[in-house]
Amino acid sequence: MYKSFTEMPVWLKAHNLAVEVFKLTIGLPRSEDSGLTSQIRRSANGVAACIAEGFGRKTGKDKSHFYIIARGSSYETQNHLLYGNKVGYFDNQITQLHFSEYNELIYELNKLILLICK
Repeated sequence: MYKSFTEMPVWLKAHNLAVEVFKLTIGLPRSEDSGLTSQIRRSANGVAACIAEGFGRKTGKDKSHFYIIARGSSYETQNHLLYGNKVGYFDNQITQLHFSEYNELIYELNKLILLICK
């Protein structure tokens, strides 16, 4: 068993993706500061934050609740990636790479949720 959420591979992946999303958004126009920049950064960072919060919960029901929210934030981040690509902010290759990485993260979260719910 893990002693800290920082030891969880799923948290580490989510954390690293949040950092990548932050770097991706550095070049966005100032006009997006309260729009796409803020939204995608919050949703990406929210994935790792919910995993950490779920780790700290006592019951399986509480843990799975936060992992489900993390999964939802992963989908939200994918949506923002697609939008940013569609309006010309993000390169196709980078968008697809991060989209695929979020699919892998969602898969890992699904496994974690199923494990807890057994």
